[in-house]
Amino acid sequence: MPQTKSKSAANNAASQPPVEPASLAHAVSLHLEGKLQEALEEINVALENGDTSLETLSAKAQIQFELELYEDAAKTYARVLATNPRHAHANLNIAVCLERTGRWQEAADFFEKAVESEPDRVDARLGLAISLLHLDKSQAAAEQFDRVLAQQPNQPTALFGKAVTLQLNSDFDAASRIYDTLLSRDPNSEECLVNLITLALARQDHAKIADYSEKLLTLRPNSQTALEGLATCAFASQDYPAAQRYCAKLTEYTPDNFDRWFNLGVAYQKTGNFEEAAKAYGEAVRLRPDAKQAHVNLGVVHQELGDLAQARADYERAVQIAPDLVEVQNNLATVLDKLGVKEDAERIYVKLLARNPEREDIWFRLGYSRLERGDHRGSVEAFQSCVQRRADWPEAQLNLGIACWNIGDLEGAAKAFEALLALSPDSIDALRGLAALAVDRSDFDQALQYQGHLIELGERSPELFYNTGLLLHKSGQLDDAARLYREALDERAQFPEALLNLGHVLKSLGKQDEARDCWKQALEQKPELAQSYFGK
Repeated sequence: MPQTKSKSAANNAASQPPVEPASLAHAVSLHLEGKLQEALEEINVALENGDTSLETLSAKAQIQFELELYEDAAKTYARVLATNPRHAHANLNIAVCLERTGRWQEAADFFEKAVESEPDRVDARLGLAISLLHLDKSQAAAEQFDRVLAQQPNQPTALFGKAVTLQLNSDFDAASRIYDTLLSRDPNSEECLVNLITLALARQDHAKIADYSEKLLTLRPNSQTALEGLATCAFASQDYPAAQRYCAKLTEYTPDNFDRWFNLGVAYQKTGNFEEAAKAYGEAVRLRPDAKQAHVNLGVVHQELGDLAQARADYERAVQIAPDLVEVQNNLATVLDKLGVKEDAERIYVKLLARNPEREDIWFRLGYSRLERGDHRGSVEAFQSCVQRRADWPEAQLNLGIACWNIGDLEGAAKAFEALLALSPDSIDALRGLAALAVDRSDFDQALQYQGHLIELGERSPELFYNTGLLLHKSGQLDDAARLYREALDERAQFPEALLNLGHVLKSLGKQDEARDCWKQALEQKPELAQSYFGK
């Protein structure tokens, strides 16, 4: 808002005719020398000696005004008005003093009296309009600015004030036109640039925000309005390093400003600088302990930093402030889960699902926590809820299969693994699970088919080669069995069971010497295998 002040007090007092008393004459000489305090003391001597003339009182008021003793000047001008109620400029001068002290209602009252006595007085009407603006009476202020512009269409303060009233009433286009006009006349008008930035922010016109902010920053390198404008543009364009620079500078100027610390935290968080983000958010919550989003963001960055205990404290504080924040409770449960406090985490998951039963992601976390804790029946229930809501969910189908297997529901496990294989025909996990289930039900041909597919997919674990060799061995495919046992040994030389069974295959193939050599190596690696040697 424009902070235009009237110069009437100084000008009018200076226009008073000179007087003769010695003290006042000496005061005038001191004033001319710029010795204002000494001049004021001299006038006080004159008043103490009984000189209470209008001229002496007016001179005292003027010097008080020049010394920025506005309260005292207003009181002295009031004495002038009491001495002469019809004084031409007393109301105006009192109004200007009151304006300087921010006493806007009283200033408006005296400006109005000045306007009533001199309707064509532009400075009085401008003072009244500005006071009304500060009193949030924009419509009344606009009427006064219009009256001035009717007399002087290009009066800059009136044009600026008119633009402010339009801006306050959301007529942004009309306000912008006036500001642009004033800026074309005075390109260094900081007030116009500040208000144009504010208008551009309201419109989210980032090109204009940047343009006006850069111009203002050139004129005033420490302008907070310009820095805020550029920070807004940096966030909008996702130039987070630039946002960091602007926001950091703003916190230097106003270290007790919550919003600026919070924005700095966001800028650091967006670039993955979680340590600095935590510091910025920490300042934000210090300034505003009940700011839930700051606590939430602190929890997120502490979680990213691996400080789960602190993340837990942050989320718990956020939940205290806003108990119904679903995502925050979800984050808290996730942290508790990672800290090993699984039952507490599960209680939160269950509570959230009671209010949000369609949240499949929470069903999944509940199921996984139960699976890790060994509550396999509870895990089955949760993962069934997942696949009921989204059948094409490979991870949920896999975990459902594992959970079913763990409770002995082999049919349920097979169904889940088959669903997973239908979704991902080359799923290693599905093929492993189905192969193991086929072995359990002695369907060796089917198991061999699954394991053969795994090998085709590039799986080279020694256990896979060994298990496939066993199946081939049992089905009488001895040459292939020997080959797979050797593949297992290539992957893991210290594999006595593979050596033992390779020996049995070689014996069946009539290769006695090779068989004995395999058995000897197996016994060297695992002597307890000797217990079953003679049973063979």
